[in-house]
Formats: sequence, structure tokens, C-alpha cells
Amino acid sequence: MSEESNARSGHRNRAGAGAQEQAVHIGKSKFVGFKYFLWILPFLILVFLFSYFPLHGWIYSFYDYRPPRSLSQCEFVGLQWFKMLISNPTQVSQLLQVLKNTFAMSLLGIATSILPLFFAVFLNEIKCRKFKSFVQTFTTLPNFISWVLVFSVAFALFSANGMVNTFLQQIGFIDSPIRFLDSDSHTYLKMLLWNMWKSLGWGSIIYLASIAGIDQELYEAASIDGAGRFQKMFYITIPELLPTFFVMLMMAVSNFLNNGMDQYFVFQNSFNKEHIQVLDLYVYNIGMTGSSYSLATAISMLKSIVSIALLSLCNVVSKVTRGETIV
Repeated sequence: MSEESNARSGHRNRAGAGAQEQAVHIGKSKFVGFKYFLWILPFLILVFLFSYFPLHGWIYSFYDYRPPRSLSQCEFVGLQWFKMLISNPTQVSQLLQVLKNTFAMSLLGIATSILPLFFAVFLNEIKCRKFKSFVQTFTTLPNFISWVLVFSVAFALFSANGMVNTFLQQIGFIDSPIRFLDSDSHTYLKMLLWNMWKSLGWGSIIYLASIAGIDQELYEAASIDGAGRFQKMFYITIPELLPTFFVMLMMAVSNFLNNGMDQYFVFQNSFNKEHIQVLDLYVYNIGMTGSSYSLATAISMLKSIVSIALLSLCNVVSKVTRGETIV
């Protein structure tokens, strides 16, 4: 009986010690989780202030807002501006052209979204570290240059009296200046090339980080089997990067209507306005230039709803095809 009592007592002591250790572990986990939460709290506040708090401005789409009056002094018109988008032929024609431009720019961007992946793969193959760092820095720096400065450089190079036209005329290659900027020809291609120049290096960073996380034993095993450099790239590096690429692709599709405004705003002029005006720029022009704040808010509101729908659709496609969701 004494041995049995001692065994039971020892079992209870061990159980109590185990429960105490488990409680301490749970307490530490909660503390670590709360500490991580405090780290991200400032960013959550910024997201709320700049992404969610401005949504209260959607209420302007239900009023006939006339600045500088307050909203309470303006007439409530309900869905008038939304009905106008589909009932006014001129408005419908403009909106269709703007959507065509938006879709064209977005599709070209999605079609070329594979380029940062290939750029990262080939950049990773450069063995000289100094040259590799130079190329990466040189191609990443344009991302930090504002579009205003980019247009200043473009104007100095490609305007009618710019360096390129002056040089071509001096060598007798052309008789009259080529209208690179003040022309409506190949507008989509021009905007795509400028955007690629600015974002190619920056877009490759995430793929370079993914390459750094690939198990090096895969390359060692491939070397033992006699695989060359291009075989390693084709059978190891690129397949390992495809999950990251598909996530980036789905995020791009979910932001299909969000082309941004800065690039198109600085490059627009009276010659190319018809084909350069994307949805974000159209909203700005209506609101700020046309002083129709309520209509601009209605269009922006519909764009946000469509973007959320596209994101939800991409999330479902990701779940079905990859077994993982992106949100």
C-alpha cells in the first residue's frame, strides 16, 4: 500500500508540474503574441487612417455636393449619379473609352509580370558580387524617383527640341522632329515601357528573396547528376519561384482597375488624352478639373467594389487551384 501511495503521489506531482509548465508556456506564448501585436500596431493604425477612414467620403456620392458648402447644406439625390453613369450617352461613351484604356494598361502589365522573375533568375546567376550589386542597385533606383522627375528626364530627351531629336537631325537621320511625347500613337506601349523601366528592378526583389530561400542541396544534387547552369535554372530555380509568381499574379489581377494616377497624369496632354486616361486619372479629372466631386466619388466607389469582387474571385481561384488562399 505504501508503494502504491508513493506512486500515486509521484504521478500527481508530475502531473501538477506538467500542468504548471504548460501554464507557464501558455503565458509566455500570450506575452510574445502581444509583443508582436504591439510591433504591428502602428502599421495597423496607418492602414486604418489612410485606407479605411477615408471610406466615409463615399457619402458624397449620394449628394449634389457644391463646395464650399457643407454636406448638410447640399441636396440629397440618392442614386442619381449612379443612374447617370448608364443613362447619359456621352458619359457612357467616355466611361467605356476609359475602361478600355484601363483594361489595356492592366492586361499589358499582367502580360509582362513574368519579366521580374526572369530578371531575378539571371541576376542571381551573376557570379561577380560587385557587378551584381551594381546592376541590382542601378535597376532598383528608378523605383524611388517620382514620376514628375521621370517626365522631366523624358521631356529633356524626347521632346521636339530634346537631345534625341537634336542628335538625329544633326546626323541627317530625320528631317523633322519625331513626336515622342505629344502624339497619340503607341500610347499604351510607351506607358508600358516607362513603367517597366521604373519597376523592373524593384519587382525582382521579392524573387531574389525567394531564391535565397531555396534549399541549396537541390543544386548540389543536380551538380552531382551533371546538370548545367541553365538546367538548374529551368528545373529548380524557376519551379521554386512559381508559387510566389502566382501569388503576385493573383494580387495583380485583383488590382486590375488600380493602375494608379501619377504616371498618366504627368504624361497626359491634349494629344494623347483619349488613350492615356485610365480610371484613376478619369476620376481625378472629373473631380478636380470638372468640379463634379459627387460623380467622381460614385465612379471611385464602383471601382472599389469591382476591385473587392476581383480579389474575392482570385481568392477562390487560388483555393481551388493551389489549395491555399491569398487573404
